[in-house]
Parts: sequence; C-alpha cells; structure tokens
Amino acid sequence: MTTVEEVMTPNPIVAQVPGNRNEVLKTMVKHNLTGLPVVKRNDGSLAGLITRQDIFEKPDEDQLALIMNREPPSIGPKDNVKKAAHVFCTRQIRHLPVVDAKRLVGIVTPTDLLSVVEKTAMDIPVEKVIRSPCVPIYQDAPLAVALVTFKVTKANALPVLDDTGRLSGILTDRDIFNKSYVNGSVAMADLGIGQDEDEWTWEGLRNVMKLWYEVSKIELPGLPVRDIMVRSPVTVFKKTSVSDAARIMRKNDFGQLPVRDSKDSLLAMIYDFDVISVLSGDV
Repeated sequence: MTTVEEVMTPNPIVAQVPGNRNEVLKTMVKHNLTGLPVVKRNDGSLAGLITRQDIFEKPDEDQLALIMNREPPSIGPKDNVKKAAHVFCTRQIRHLPVVDAKRLVGIVTPTDLLSVVEKTAMDIPVEKVIRSPCVPIYQDAPLAVALVTFKVTKANALPVLDDTGRLSGILTDRDIFNKSYVNGSVAMADLGIGQDEDEWTWEGLRNVMKLWYEVSKIELPGLPVRDIMVRSPVTVFKKTSVSDAARIMRKNDFGQLPVRDSKDSLLAMIYDFDVISVLSGDV
C-alpha cells in the first residue's frame, strides 16, 4: 500500500504562532492556499491548523492562536494512504498535517490521493460512492442568492440548471468573485494585507474574497449566476469508474464533477472526498 510519505507535499508553507490573521491571509493569497499548518515559532513543532473557513467564521478576531484549530488530526509519514483517506472522509477536512516525532514534515490533501485511486484502476462505478449533497441553483438566480446557498448548505459547488431543468453550468464560491468587477488592490487594502501586486495573484485573492465582502459590507453586483458560471462543465456518467473520475479530477484540478444518469439528466455531484473513500475501505 502506498504510504503518506509518497504522496505528501514535504516542507509545506506554514504559519507561525505567535502570529496574526493578516499574516495568514497574506500567505494564503500569495501562495494560492486555502489552509496552512501552524507551527510554534521557537521549535517548529505542530501547534495547529488554520483554514480560510476558520477565518470566515471569526472575521473580527486577529490573533492566530484564537482562530486556528489547536487540535487538528495528523498522520505519520509511514502510515498508509488508507488511513489518510479514512481521516479525510470521516472528518471532512481538506488539510492533514504529516508529523514525525512532533515535528511537521509535510501536508497531504484529498487531491494528493486522487492519483492513488487513478492508478489502482478500480472498476467501482461512481454511483456507488456518491455521498455528498447535490444542491442545484437556477441560472437566473442573483449572485447574492448563490452566496447564501453556499453558506447554508456548506456545499463546495452548485450545478446550475436552465429553464428546462437541464445542466447548463457549474458554480463555485470562488467563481462568484470575478476580477472583472473587483478591484484587487482595494480588497487587499481593506483586509489590511497590503497592495503590492507582487505579493498576490487573482487566484490566491479569490480564496479569501468572501471575507472581504463580509468585512467591508459590500453588496454583490446584481448579476445572475449565468454570467459567472462555468458553462458546459465536464461531467461523468453514473457508471463511470472511480479511477476514471479520479483521473479527470486530477488532470483538470477539479474538486467535484456533475454526474449524469442514463437519460443524460443531472443525477448528483461527486466530490474528491467521495472518490478517495474507495481507499478507506468504507465503500
């Protein structure tokens, strides 16, 4: 069985305690990350984990120690990926620190396990592993409605339906914050993380844009979902194997895929969590 050490990212970018929210935000934006292991500044030992969701949930808190998860699950480099998959699927987390003798040596994500599923050539159809909710949205719904839908359902992506109920696109919360109507420098300044364009990218900025809208109390443009969604999204059939789904996700850097039934209608959404569940033995 493949070990965690074989698939992890070694020597990951980290946050340090003592530290503050703005330092973390700047690091996330600069490196296009959604979460960071937190280590103690004096000895480099693992102190916790901070994700953009942690920051969203405490937008007025500044001290990193009061925002981060102080007791995140961790895994050893010699553990097999079956154990990692089980932790991801049962805890519904996206970042798993890899620790050896209390020291952080790497980070592993569900995406890292997709290649393992791909190589195992499993013939299990995706319809057998679908667990996550599917929350469609109408293509003419305003962006503000989409953002509320993301918030209350905790979905990572919304399939978009047209007037006939057919799949016309897909929307993620990051798609909502389109650079065509956002002044990146203003957003950075409002968040208190500087305006040096060498320190941020649009991809990274979109990871934390939701926080900017909440902190700055700015209303979303009155645009419909159809103006922002990704049209003609890549899909899989319900009988597509999980290995093929893993390959499509990995090659396209997708965290999810719409699933079609025998009548070519939307059946469900399958997420990377669902795909890697085949490694945990829980299927």
